[in-house]
Amino acid sequence: MDMKRLKMYLIMVTNALLRRKLRMFIALLAVAIGATIISGMITVYKEVPEQMGREFRAYGANLLLLPARGSTLVAEDDLPQVYQLMNGHEIVGAAPFLYERLKINELPVLIGGTDFAEIKKVSPYWQVQGAFPKKNSKEILLGYEIAEKFRAEPGSHVVVALGDGSKEDVYTVSGIVRTGGKEEQFAYTDLDTLSSFLDKKGFVSMVQVSVVMGASDLEALTEKMATKTPSIHPQTVKQIAASEQTVLGKLQALVLLVTVVVLLLTLVCVGTTMTEVVSERRREIGLKKALGATNKNIAAEFFGESCMLGFIGGLIGTGCGYGFALLVGINVFGRSLEVSLPIAVMSVILSMVVTAVATMLPVRTAVKVEPAIVLRGE
Repeated sequence: MDMKRLKMYLIMVTNALLRRKLRMFIALLAVAIGATIISGMITVYKEVPEQMGREFRAYGANLLLLPARGSTLVAEDDLPQVYQLMNGHEIVGAAPFLYERLKINELPVLIGGTDFAEIKKVSPYWQVQGAFPKKNSKEILLGYEIAEKFRAEPGSHVVVALGDGSKEDVYTVSGIVRTGGKEEQFAYTDLDTLSSFLDKKGFVSMVQVSVVMGASDLEALTEKMATKTPSIHPQTVKQIAASEQTVLGKLQALVLLVTVVVLLLTLVCVGTTMTEVVSERRREIGLKKALGATNKNIAAEFFGESCMLGFIGGLIGTGCGYGFALLVGINVFGRSLEVSLPIAVMSVILSMVVTAVATMLPVRTAVKVEPAIVLRGE
């Protein structure tokens, strides 16, 4: 088709749409609403795994770095190599723990030495009455159950000793922690303080890592870590990873269902409108055929009208869809979502395809119009 014919074709299609403003506006509105919902839902769904991954990090670590089989401790010098394997992913925090069963006021208690700055990132759900122990201080954080047993409160003093009683020190209770979990049965102090007390400098029992990553990516990462760092045994926290995967799976099903329903409704609305347009233009179609227009010409005109509707409606809907996604991102996740050019292009193309498919049945009716019968007024 040369430029002159293309120009005439576009003028003809545009005029046909403008002559029936109300009907075409209804069809355009249906396409725009469909494109808004589809582009908005897909944009949200694309960003949700990462955004939800951040939200899930408030529930604790999703990756544990444990000693390899046959070992009881992890060398801190081996950890940078592990963290390097996570390059490209957002590490929320990495809290090291050194555990030892010691005596507090002559009673055996499991004490954990840790970095409390990292604990605040990895386990923000810890509720502390008082304060976290300071760096390199002889302060201790008691779990709620332990504090109840000793009738201790912030400011109290306890004696921490080795199991055999060969070494002991007086610690100040800085706070009492409640988590609703097993942490309430333990006591915690600064990692450097405890490692010096135990003569285990440079070693930890485990590291709790909170990293923004999907369940499948996390599994792949643990397999890679197991191969690259044989001195460390990586393990995913199944409960959190499984919960995250379940929520995302349900969201995926919801997006698919909504998309299918919206596409069907758009098909029905556009199809009904185009059928009525064909019915109104039977005499016009008959006249064009009598003047030499072929079935191909008639079909091309109607498909051109529907594709133009799809293109304009798709553009409007895609813009509105991003506005919808932005609103969801700010109100639900507290941050804006990125514009995705591939999603925008796909939404416009999908809108054009849907309107073209919806026009197929009306076009079949149009090409069956007999000029002689229609022009006689039958």
